[in-house]
Amino acid sequence: MAGFQKTLDSKGHKFIQTAHSDTWVRIEPCEIIGRKARDLGTPTTSNPAATQSSDAGNRLILENPDPLRTCFERDRDRILHSTAFRRLAGKTQVFIFPEDHQRTRLTHALEVAQVARAIASSLGLNCTLSEAIALGHDCGHGPGGHASEDALSPYIPGGYEHAKWGADITLSELNLCSETLDGIRNHSWSRPAPSTPEGEVVSWADRIAYVCHDFEDAKHLEIVHSEILPQEVQQLCGHQRREQLSTFIEAVIHTSAQTGIIGMDPEIANALALFRSFNYEYIYLREESLRQSAQVVDLLRGLTEHYLTHPADLPEDLYGGNSNVESVVAYVAGMTDRFACLKAQQLLGWEANRLPTGIGNGI
Repeated sequence: MAGFQKTLDSKGHKFIQTAHSDTWVRIEPCEIIGRKARDLGTPTTSNPAATQSSDAGNRLILENPDPLRTCFERDRDRILHSTAFRRLAGKTQVFIFPEDHQRTRLTHALEVAQVARAIASSLGLNCTLSEAIALGHDCGHGPGGHASEDALSPYIPGGYEHAKWGADITLSELNLCSETLDGIRNHSWSRPAPSTPEGEVVSWADRIAYVCHDFEDAKHLEIVHSEILPQEVQQLCGHQRREQLSTFIEAVIHTSAQTGIIGMDPEIANALALFRSFNYEYIYLREESLRQSAQVVDLLRGLTEHYLTHPADLPEDLYGGNSNVESVVAYVAGMTDRFACLKAQQLLGWEANRLPTGIGNGI
């Protein structure tokens, strides 16, 4: 959960909003590295607390160093070229089976990476590590958005958490560095704090990006309007995504540079919290969203139960004569929205009108 950290400033004690209640990493308070400094060649990891890349990186399976790329550049590239990352293009962000101009999990990941780089570069942190974590942070999501976690949790001891699943299962074959996996595993605010400042940056970047762009998507569909945003949000952050992103990004940069804690001053943090609460009330928990989530849960549990009892219907490389629960969950979680619905029709006999709204057409 989010927490508050107390630090000292010129006026005495000041409380800083942090993404995790147990945040412990610190950076050196610093001058913000703006465009002019970067134009003059300021090192990209000038902050003494920046995570440094070395040799082949700290990986579970030892590798030889790449002659051209740092270990975190290799991680970023492996994630970009992975099947799990490509499938994010077919997975729900907010609106199931999104239209052309709505976000997918893939475009969300790219926007998180942009926000993370903006913060990390201004603080002299390792931009490449931040980018790698951001690109991989949602690879553990199943089809249909967060409803997939509810659907698959009964099959996994301790429940299905997309952050942990993504690092420990989905991306395990990539042999990523421990710092990258740690940031992916712990990007959610409900998880333990990441072990690197770059991981903390991505925790903030994720929330900033989705709060702003989910609202923009809902506004485009006329589900919400800017005028009904809480007044505190309108006054501090404006009505458009561009100015909202700018406000939140700059707040993290200035607070972190001044205090050495990756966080946000309470006034802007409160505006972000109000904005997020607004999204929950008017977008995520509206009646249509809840109905779609229930349909997703039924669909994914139906598929999981089917594969557990009919393992021969799994792809040949997964079928070993019996049904392994983790393999079945991994297979279902890896599906895109469209593929999951296609399988529900083929294997469960579902009619198109039973599928979650927005997916049935064109399958």
